[in-house]
Amino acid sequence: MIKSMTGFGRGETISDILKINIEIKSVNHRYCEIFLRMPRSMNILEDRIKRVIQQKIARGRVDVYVNVVACGVNRVSVKVDESLAASYVQAVQELKNKLPLKGEATVTELLQLPGVFTLEEPEEDMEQWWPQLNEALEQALGGLMDMRINEGQLLAADIKERTKRIAAFVTEIAGRSPVVVEEYRERLRQRLHDLLEAGPQDQARLETEVVIFAERSSIAEEIVRLKSHLAQLADCMELNTSVGRKLDFLLQELNREINTIASKSSDLIINRTVVEVKSELEKIREQVQNIE
Repeated sequence: MIKSMTGFGRGETISDILKINIEIKSVNHRYCEIFLRMPRSMNILEDRIKRVIQQKIARGRVDVYVNVVACGVNRVSVKVDESLAASYVQAVQELKNKLPLKGEATVTELLQLPGVFTLEEPEEDMEQWWPQLNEALEQALGGLMDMRINEGQLLAADIKERTKRIAAFVTEIAGRSPVVVEEYRERLRQRLHDLLEAGPQDQARLETEVVIFAERSSIAEEIVRLKSHLAQLADCMELNTSVGRKLDFLLQELNREINTIASKSSDLIINRTVVEVKSELEKIREQVQNIE
């Protein structure tokens, strides 16, 4: 099944203590690259998240946004650095002994000194978070894959239709090729006739020229390879794996063969048909750039 590399998915789970929201978007890329944006406390889960994504995505740039909000009771605690507070008080007392200062250090004043009171969040066990996070991740991936598959089906339908057109053009070119040789034979015969002023024609020379022309302008091998590549391209469209790179390679080979035909042929009809084939190949190439 053909899949696009473009998609978006969103997942959300809520528990007594956490609300986890995950958004995933992907665009076309030569390889699979995953970029995570999430709280630093969850970095320990980064590799695990990437492995889950890589099981479903073979190519594309994937951006993952993880947002975590604490729910329920606020578990932030206040930590008092008693040793630091005592040092502040001792420093004030020493300063008073040396200078003519009055008054005492109060709790309010101590609150304003850096480091005496700090807010501390309890360390979380990321293993406890993983089932909930994984559920949100699977939801987001499900939406992403649905979009990639739906768009992939549209791309596949367009490529199949254009492949049929190319096959028809190739058949036209193959049918025209023998006619070109015969037309050349007639033109050559007329030239010889004119040169000999209606006298006896050199039949051996005529046949030799025709054979040389037929060999130089033969596109039989190119036609065979074109048909083979088109058959492989059609087969790829039915595979259930990542085929983007193979399709890209086949398009390069198809372009190579059709360019060779253009260089060998001086026939106006064949060259016009070659232009049509190259136009269709270019349109397929643009579609293939977004296929996984």
